[in-house]
Amino acid sequence: MKIIILGAGQVGASVAENLVSEANDITLVDTNPEHLEILRDRLELRTVLGNGASPQVLRDAGADDADLLIAVTQSDQTNLCACRVAKTVFNLPTRIARLRSTDFVEHPELLDSDNFAVDFSICPEQIVTDYIKRLIAFPEALQVLEFADGVLSLICVTAFEGGPLVGHPLKALRYHMPNIEVRIAAIYRHGEPLIPEGDTTILPGDEVFCLAATVHIRQVMREMRRSDRVTRRVMIAGGGNIGLRLARSIEADYNVKVLEVDKHRAEAIATQLRRALVLRGDTTDEKLLENEGIDEVDLFLALTNDDEDNIMSTSLAKRMGARRTLALINRRSYADLVQGGPIDIAISPAQTSIGSLLAHVRRGDVVAVHSLRRGAAEALEIIAHGKEKDSNVVGRTIEDIALPKGATIGAIVREELRPDGKVMRRGVVIPHHDTVIESGDHVIVFCTHKKLVRQVEKLFQVGFTFL
Repeated sequence: MKIIILGAGQVGASVAENLVSEANDITLVDTNPEHLEILRDRLELRTVLGNGASPQVLRDAGADDADLLIAVTQSDQTNLCACRVAKTVFNLPTRIARLRSTDFVEHPELLDSDNFAVDFSICPEQIVTDYIKRLIAFPEALQVLEFADGVLSLICVTAFEGGPLVGHPLKALRYHMPNIEVRIAAIYRHGEPLIPEGDTTILPGDEVFCLAATVHIRQVMREMRRSDRVTRRVMIAGGGNIGLRLARSIEADYNVKVLEVDKHRAEAIATQLRRALVLRGDTTDEKLLENEGIDEVDLFLALTNDDEDNIMSTSLAKRMGARRTLALINRRSYADLVQGGPIDIAISPAQTSIGSLLAHVRRGDVVAVHSLRRGAAEALEIIAHGKEKDSNVVGRTIEDIALPKGATIGAIVREELRPDGKVMRRGVVIPHHDTVIESGDHVIVFCTHKKLVRQVEKLFQVGFTFL
């Protein structure tokens, strides 16, 4: 695809890196020449200096024959204007905009073709907020992802010494949980992926990815490790967009404290919170943390925009007694380095939020894309279409589908229809070698390496050559 990306910040750079690796023709537009130079040297892409809302800049970027515009600058106004110009002047087919303000979400009519002409909108801050909320609800997990509107969940946990299944082969799962369908999608041992088989034994320290119906996910997690106590006290370091969104969404259910160093920002967010306590102070102030009972905090969240501050404050909080810590780390190399030490979970905001955007870029009917292990792997939800004569998957058993090595079909969500054609229920099928894929199935495919994604997408496309 020929794609124009507006904005070379964290989100734009992450999008460009993901799409360049998949052999797309990428042009990156930004007003900062230094950002463009860094990315041009690192990635194989074209750059244009200028404001993406300008018709001439879009023309220089190749909007006349581009397939997709992704406007992810820091400015909602720039992103909206760029989409309108791309539609009106160049009739560019598909336009995606990053919108940080909730006002536009509350008035979707402003985004239709008669107004700003935005086909899809994303809010990375809200996506990250929702992601952290799921981790708060499942304190034992490293990742919690949902598919098929929440019917199916994928969790990642670190296997613990003493877990019921730890030290036993995977085939023992059926005896431990005879009434629950579960699939171990992948195992990472010392950072390297293993393809799970019946005789594969889970060892302490393994990162285990499990797929199961959402209603069963807690029971599945207990097989891998002991359950942590329920989270009650949460301390949030940083009252920025994500910190405020998170505090507002959880303050009714948890005892929440927010630390914010800027006086005016602290006063502003205090007026927007009802139950959460807002404190003005440095998140790395040892005395402040001690006075606020850091040793009684169940979860310490460092959500500022500064990687170093987040690393320092979470390390300090852990040393002072916080039971579990989480930090936003924008540099992926930092995240890989620090997770597992004093920082229990390191989140890359760009990698966390990019999945919803990639779902609109993927070939075939891809409903959801989730980045795993900070971009090293991916889980895709793809709808199977067609008939046996024109599809490589429909009407075929799992063992007959030519999946590339490293890609596995972990689960299927199948709709049951009433006689009038309306959906009666959505059931989770954990497939076996003789399970047949049906048209309309939501198929969850786990790719241990990102390079496998393109092959999987092509496999699910309906082929004209069969007609």
